[in-house]
Amino acid sequence: MDTWKRRVGGYIAFVAVVLVFTTVSYRWGMRVYENDPRTLIESFQFAIEMFTTTGFGGDASSWQTQEMHAFIAVMDLVGMVLLIGALPVVATPLLESAFSTTVPRSLDADLSGHVVVASDTTRSDALLDEFDSEGVTYVVVEPDPDRALALYEAGHMVIRADPETTAGLESARLGDARALVTDLSDRVDASIVLAAKELSTDVRAISVVEDPSRERYHRLAGADEVLSPRSLLGESLASKVTTAVRTDLDEAVAVGDLRIAEVSIHHGSGLAGSTLAGSRIGERTGVDVIGAWFNGAFEAAPPPDATLSAGTVLLVSGTEGQVERLVDLTNSAARRFGAGETVVIGHGQVGKTVANALESADLPVTVVDRDGAEAIDVVGDATEPDTLRDAGVADARTVVLALPDDTTAEFATLVVRDLAPNVELLARVEDAESVPKMHRAGADYVLSLSTVTGRMSASAVLADRDVLSLDTHVEVVRTEASALVGRTVGQAAVRETTGCTVIAIERGDELVTDVGPETRVERGDELVVVGTDEGVRAFERAFA
Repeated sequence: MDTWKRRVGGYIAFVAVVLVFTTVSYRWGMRVYENDPRTLIESFQFAIEMFTTTGFGGDASSWQTQEMHAFIAVMDLVGMVLLIGALPVVATPLLESAFSTTVPRSLDADLSGHVVVASDTTRSDALLDEFDSEGVTYVVVEPDPDRALALYEAGHMVIRADPETTAGLESARLGDARALVTDLSDRVDASIVLAAKELSTDVRAISVVEDPSRERYHRLAGADEVLSPRSLLGESLASKVTTAVRTDLDEAVAVGDLRIAEVSIHHGSGLAGSTLAGSRIGERTGVDVIGAWFNGAFEAAPPPDATLSAGTVLLVSGTEGQVERLVDLTNSAARRFGAGETVVIGHGQVGKTVANALESADLPVTVVDRDGAEAIDVVGDATEPDTLRDAGVADARTVVLALPDDTTAEFATLVVRDLAPNVELLARVEDAESVPKMHRAGADYVLSLSTVTGRMSASAVLADRDVLSLDTHVEVVRTEASALVGRTVGQAAVRETTGCTVIAIERGDELVTDVGPETRVERGDELVVVGTDEGVRAFERAFA
């Protein structure tokens, strides 16, 4: 029962008790003090008239004793308190209920092919954004009334139900859904999967685990796919550290002989501080700059006067050799690996993954954590300069912040940047909203757990998209563009109107990679387009 209903029930019960007490007391007082007996019905009538303020009838002239006058005075005050108390306890909740938005408890529409998202968390915002961007129909099953209402008023399809029960999932029409995605906690997710498989063994269940060692139990519960975003986030951070050994091509998307990759400009690189035009990247390497991340914000087709600072991430296309030349160009002039060269701050799931990956690559690493353990080299507070000095941050090439609290990570970034202005600083955060703050604090590369989780979950549901990387919102899609047939890429102003870049055209068995403004689209051509989620949607609306 809702809280206000419990309050109303308690209030009614209290009023009933007071009425009975007043009836019995009045009858007893009139007989003992006034020697003027009243029947039980007459006494009850007096109590009703008193508490409804309609008067006391003819009894007022019958009270002669001080005891009865005192009793009437006290009961008048009690009646006033009951009347005033009825407003906040009964009237106000009823009015709020009548005029407030009501979250549905089940799907009314004959919906099918949707995705059931089990409950709302801080990480689910990125997932819902992914579905909205892709035009995927979904319903959130949320038991908390306040959070369900907030989602409902924000325009999301949501029902108020318990996802751990078969009744709650049945209200979301799970049997007609294309998939179930659950990301609450390791134990709750397993319970939800069990309930889902009890309803339908055919629905695809995707669960997210915090501890990778618990994947086995989710599989036993019936999960078709188990995702571990913290491990992937740690691997992504580690890959940025080891670019001198493995290069950024490891994460590139291949289209024939063409490679689409993200390439970071490191501290100490000769490109840092130059403009895009002044760097002459295209002339020196042969790559085409599709876009770039400046302080965490993506800009499609950046202008020639855009400044390339340390931490800028370029989105480029080119052959493997061309991208390798760009990687060499963006790296620091001195990429040595000495003792204490990489410092990992924080030894949770993400920090452990980073440290293990670096050790596997034979790179020395110093681990800092507040709690001591066998794998911890320096024990202390990551926001204290003395702790970071003991860890060798001032002499390190790279620092990886793997702290679970965003506020602590932001402050630690300021301290690290003050101690080591030229160190390469990589970080993880929980919330995507913390990414720009981390960049302003001095981080070169930041990954958001919520974004990575959303991208992983969406990619597990959607099999028809090539995603460049799980920490960005850039897609590579192959699509026919009937509206472009007979027109050149320059005439259609594809890049100017959508922010997307046509990097290749699949024409029968031929792959055309030299695509310029004069390239004409022919009937039957399949275009390979790169852009942000929003840009790709704009391209499809305009030309597909």
